[in-house]
Amino acid sequence: MQRVFVTGGTGFVGKAVIRALRAHGFMVRCLVRPGSEADLKGFEGIERVPGNVLLPQGIEASLQGCSALVHLVGIIRERPGRGVTFQRSHVAATANMVRVAEMAEVPRFLQMSALGTRANARSRYHRTKWEAEEIVRGSRLEWTIFRPSVIYGVGDGFVSMLARMIRWLPVVPVIGDGRYRLQPIPVAQVADAFARALLRGETKGQTFEAGGPRPYPFTEILDLIGAALGKRRVRKLHHPLALIRPLTRLLERLPFFPLTGDQLTMLEEDNVCDPHPFFRAFNLDAVEFSDGLRRMLGR
Repeated sequence: MQRVFVTGGTGFVGKAVIRALRAHGFMVRCLVRPGSEADLKGFEGIERVPGNVLLPQGIEASLQGCSALVHLVGIIRERPGRGVTFQRSHVAATANMVRVAEMAEVPRFLQMSALGTRANARSRYHRTKWEAEEIVRGSRLEWTIFRPSVIYGVGDGFVSMLARMIRWLPVVPVIGDGRYRLQPIPVAQVADAFARALLRGETKGQTFEAGGPRPYPFTEILDLIGAALGKRRVRKLHHPLALIRPLTRLLERLPFFPLTGDQLTMLEEDNVCDPHPFFRAFNLDAVEFSDGLRRMLGR
């Protein structure tokens, strides 16, 4: 039975990946940052080793006996005052894990990236994801890279937040015209693809863009969530970009402000892909967003 080393396993996607790996018969060894042990409560049968991707000393020894490293660490918002930046969390962390995997002679490396990642991206989030990808591609490892669109499921940070707003607010704020498109995909499918990639040699050296069967404008996403919650209508209040941009520049460093300039830049772009190569490669059936929402929200 193969043993897989997982970083970022305490997060929303990480927990789903651990479940998928175990369902496919893998043993799991998870790197756990001190203080995050409680986040894996209930996950019996996995090994836990203390460590930090930014402090790689000692991690090489923890990789002994592992046939693959699944690297999931990433952030969506920087906290510079705490030293939490895209450069450290995406680029430095990936460089560290590639290095220790090579030193420990772990052959297989799976990297979590993001849809929209490219060298000339407008957002620093996507540019640092690209830098991380380049480190992986330039390594001696047998790599596979995943670029998912918005990932949703119970406990996520996107659909769950929108569902709470739709439930409790008389109107839901929308930035700009709300026509920017997203292609949400269930977390279970992304996690299953990570596990299946370790069983499919043809996925080595491949980058897969992952999204649901079709894209939706943001306003339609709100309506579909509302329908899944039994709401006949979701009232929306549009905020012009000309107003939001200067407000974001002024307030983005405040922890309670819900938006950063980088996130605003990404919101203005479509986040879409052709999902068919992903579903074919991993023999997965696409899930319509409305069906996934009903399962998630229990209606």
